[in-house]
Amino acid sequence: MLHRLIVGNWKMHKTISQAESLVKDILKIYQPQVSVELAIAPSFVSLPAVSRLLASTPIKLAAQNTCASDEGAFTGEISPPMLRDVGCHYVIIGHSERRHIFGETDQDINKKVHAALHHAVLPILCVGERLDERQSNKTQAVIQHQLQTGLEGLESKNFTEITIAYEPVWAIGTGQAATVDQAAEVHSHIRSFLATQWDIKPDQTRIIYGGSVTKDNAKSLFQSPQINGALVGKACLNSESFVKIAELAAYN
Repeated sequence: MLHRLIVGNWKMHKTISQAESLVKDILKIYQPQVSVELAIAPSFVSLPAVSRLLASTPIKLAAQNTCASDEGAFTGEISPPMLRDVGCHYVIIGHSERRHIFGETDQDINKKVHAALHHAVLPILCVGERLDERQSNKTQAVIQHQLQTGLEGLESKNFTEITIAYEPVWAIGTGQAATVDQAAEVHSHIRSFLATQWDIKPDQTRIIYGGSVTKDNAKSLFQSPQINGALVGKACLNSESFVKIAELAAYN
């Protein structure tokens, strides 16, 4: 059975000193569980400070984005070798905010997935539909396209190193999470699609849910065997709520 993965995506929150304070608060109350992996994704400027605090702990460091190139004239970008050097184990790729605010395409995302894997930084590939796409019954088609293009060129052996995060765009930051049935249905479809396209076994790739995950709805989400963890937004900015979500992942 796959270990659950709980990732705290801080987005554009916390100065370096605030980041250090939050991590210290998490470390004070978090009791590691064998069945759960915990990861924290602070802003780029806080990565070194958070990396130092996590160095002797089982909590993994994650980045929120990466460039597809190793180096070059790309002002403002951060490369996979830089992330690896600062201690990142994971990198979030294709988050809906990167897609819909900053215009990243599935082809851009595919290049980033390959670049991250090349440098042994494990991708957390985000996929998900907008509200109008769900209302038009296009959820499956949208996600299939995002997976097909975003994962193009990979071999089945790569999928043990990839996490898929289903994050319905209509649920992100709205307080309106997908129901357990809605999330589980999409997760099941993703597994079927991966099995068809890449011959991936059900327990080969972790699929986590993201979209207004809180300590109040996490228990019901984790009761579904289809949901292997969570990509947590706002709730991860509070140490108690973030740790509670991790605890619920361990005991459900």
